[in-house]
Amino acid sequence: MSITLVCLHGWGGSKDSFRELRDALKGSHVRILAPDLPGFGNADEPDRPWSVDDYADWAEQYIQEHVDGPYALFGHSHGGRICIKLADRWAASSTSTREPLHIFLCAAAGIRRTRHFKRLLGLLLAKGGKVLLAIPGLRTLQPLAKRLLYKLVRVHDYERASDVMRQTLILVTREDLRPLLKHIRIPTTLFWGKDDSMTPLADGQLMQQRIRGSTLNVYPGVRHGVHRDRAEEIATIVVAALQQ
Repeated sequence: MSITLVCLHGWGGSKDSFRELRDALKGSHVRILAPDLPGFGNADEPDRPWSVDDYADWAEQYIQEHVDGPYALFGHSHGGRICIKLADRWAASSTSTREPLHIFLCAAAGIRRTRHFKRLLGLLLAKGGKVLLAIPGLRTLQPLAKRLLYKLVRVHDYERASDVMRQTLILVTREDLRPLLKHIRIPTTLFWGKDDSMTPLADGQLMQQRIRGSTLNVYPGVRHGVHRDRAEEIATIVVAALQQ
């Protein structure tokens, strides 16, 4: 029997983020269904800033409307954050949407650490700095100052986004999903790049420790795009985990 793998991409990504994984799964009993999340790819932006719960609501509705039969969830980065939120809901309710057979978290976001305060400070500086650098005599410093600031605090996503998506980024990154991990009861497999600087390996290790029965696969020399760089290895693990 065919199993649908619903793939949720990361912030700034799109359904095309899973091209390599889709190719690696060809010929197997697992087929990928990967939507563009609201605000990304070809999807419309939300009409207001969204939280993680809003994205989870959307994903749950998407699954209800597009998935027949058995399925599993695969979330990369921001998509992993959504998967964690959904898994917590399923653990708390016996009347929710039918649960997936398995959850695959790939460089998943959701662990808020001290460095995130630095990022949020950067968002504020990026906003307020425009006012400061608009002062006559300082305008010529704008290009250099912005490059230095964004390199320091990694707020490129924020600078490129619309106002709605900027506020959405702040909402989703400020929520710490750590307390939800212990509630996850669905079989879970984690994939992580050892050199990931966006969601460091320590986040994956913490998730593995707190999600009961979960397994963590670590790939040396790989950064945040582990789902693309190690698509073949990941596909093998996915197929094995979903064998009927």
